[in-house]
Amino acid sequence: MRKIGWFIIPLALVLVALVSVCNSRSAAEDPPAAPDFRLKELNGGTVSLSDFEGKVLFMNFWATWCPPCRVEIPDFIEAYDEYKEKGMAILGISLDRNGKDMVSEFAQKQKMNYPVAIATNDLFSNYPPPQYIPTTLVIDVTGKIRYTKVGLMTKEELVDLFNRFSQ
Repeated sequence: MRKIGWFIIPLALVLVALVSVCNSRSAAEDPPAAPDFRLKELNGGTVSLSDFEGKVLFMNFWATWCPPCRVEIPDFIEAYDEYKEKGMAILGISLDRNGKDMVSEFAQKQKMNYPVAIATNDLFSNYPPPQYIPTTLVIDVTGKIRYTKVGLMTKEELVDLFNRFSQ
């Protein structure tokens, strides 16, 4: 038993040191710049990354058929309504393949108050399609991707991330 104990302690110390080095290295890395994009909004306009310059942008990948996406939409609506004047921006990017009309009807019924666009292959050349939805990317005021959330996002999370990255 004593031989095993002497072996485990040095191994544990090496693992702790290794984890510490890895964490400090990733914390020191500069976050990547968000690639530019150009999408058609449901209302017919065009939206690009430069439209959100100086704002905290939440790029939310979702679909009308996705239950967690439907659950989070009211929180996105509320947060946007309360924080858009302070620099919060939300762009809903639908992954639906059933056409713009169906997504437009859904967005109107839900009273989505932020821009919504349909994902394109061009978008996916710079932003790989998420494996799961909803997925939300947070782009800070300097245009860098600072956070990615896979899964449902609450209003509290949106506000917390907005406050964190609007500095």
